[in-house]
Amino acid sequence: MLLIEIPVAFLLGLTSVIRGWGRVDEQTAAPPMDWVPVLWLGGFTLGVLVIAVLFLYAAHPFAGAVQLLVAAIALCFAIAAWNHQYERAHPRPLPTRAGMSPSNHVTDR
Repeated sequence: MLLIEIPVAFLLGLTSVIRGWGRVDEQTAAPPMDWVPVLWLGGFTLGVLVIAVLFLYAAHPFAGAVQLLVAAIALCFAIAAWNHQYERAHPRPLPTRAGMSPSNHVTDR
């Protein structure tokens, strides 16, 4: 079971990178949030947790502990992917000076 996780993780990373290449940067409007990387990483994390539980149930504590560590790392990647997609979908507004509207940058003197 452990040997299956390694190619799945590489395939997951490869498809995530390839999906990012096909995007066109949209400067005028914020793109919608892309849930695919978050769901893929979450599903991978869930699969690793199931394998960890099976190892712990079968009295293999070292293998189960390693799987729990891998699940924790995969969960960190899932949270990072969610954060990246959230920031991409909800960009921060441009800073403005106090007392000036964003449309009026020239002051009358």
